[in-house]
Amino acid sequence: MELAENYRELDARYYMPAFSRTTEIVRGQGARLWDAEGREYIDCVAGIAVCSTGHCHPTVVEAICEQAHELIHCSNLFYVPHQAELAEKVVEISGLVGGKAFFSNSGAEANEGAIKLARLATGRKKFVAFTHSFHGRTMGSLAVTHKPAIREPFEPLEPACTFVEYGDLDALERAFDGDVAGVIVEAIQGESGVIPAPEGFLEGIRACCDRHGALMIVDEVQTGMGRTGKWFAFQHTQAQPDILTLAKGIASGFPMGALVARKGLEFKGGEHGSTFAGGPLACAAARATISVIEELLPSIPAKGARFADGLAAWNPRQVGLMIGFTVGERCAEVQQYCAEHGVIVNCAADGNIRLVPPLVITDEEIDAAVGVINEALGR
Repeated sequence: MELAENYRELDARYYMPAFSRTTEIVRGQGARLWDAEGREYIDCVAGIAVCSTGHCHPTVVEAICEQAHELIHCSNLFYVPHQAELAEKVVEISGLVGGKAFFSNSGAEANEGAIKLARLATGRKKFVAFTHSFHGRTMGSLAVTHKPAIREPFEPLEPACTFVEYGDLDALERAFDGDVAGVIVEAIQGESGVIPAPEGFLEGIRACCDRHGALMIVDEVQTGMGRTGKWFAFQHTQAQPDILTLAKGIASGFPMGALVARKGLEFKGGEHGSTFAGGPLACAAARATISVIEELLPSIPAKGARFADGLAAWNPRQVGLMIGFTVGERCAEVQQYCAEHGVIVNCAADGNIRLVPPLVITDEEIDAAVGVINEALGR
């Protein structure tokens, strides 16, 4: 207890209070976490869809350690170990045949890159995004993020962006004015509480972009890397983006993001860059992560269905291992009860509980977590 209290005092004195937190997590393994006081939790958040292969997966740990003994960093002025092989694999799983990848350090950076590339490719300046969207907190990604509470304090923002109702194709059509470079969309809105796109919505966006000469950017930062039972959520539809962004689950917690652009779309010399992006450790972690997810992928639909069946009384929205359900004003209360009883869940926007557990979570852990969540909701 003394260690945790001292740590809280240190944090309060020296770290900007941008986060609300009460617990110090010190160890993780698989889908389990332990705090500084020794309490054990089933983790149904996974660092917000980041720890895709669970905490400290041995294959990923070994890859990072082996690479750390060889080379931790070298500039992108040189060929980076594993970078080209990883790019090949990421393009392959994206299905964007003939496409190319560019690596970043986060999802927000990946979306910044997508914004830049769309402007370069089209010569246009504006974007269209959707209500309740979230694309990051850097200035460009924030400009296409809808939530007023986090966007408005930083206005004016660039690029100029028109927001239309998520799912409304007629409103999207009306938003085009001849200077729209791209439309950016989440196939499932994660921060809003796991809101899947209506049937035919992505296909409709694709058709609108084709009619108006704009690029379709699909943000799969949260939904990608096997989370929905396919490598990417757009692969559940017939639509294919011009630019795909990803991050979170790509490297099991090592900071990394990426964008993949279709054939013919690419940054040329001097048009984009990054000191740390796609470094040796990140690429090693990502390659190992993908190898683990390849084995896990067939199991994701059944695990997601097990969650949905167990929580059926609360009408969950579920695609693979993304599960959301609305509890309204009780959200914080439910989250706290679950934590006190050994299960970590997340309050997303608008009174929604979001579950995005590690892909390695077992049936026994799902059943235990569901039991606690049902207790919390039934009180």
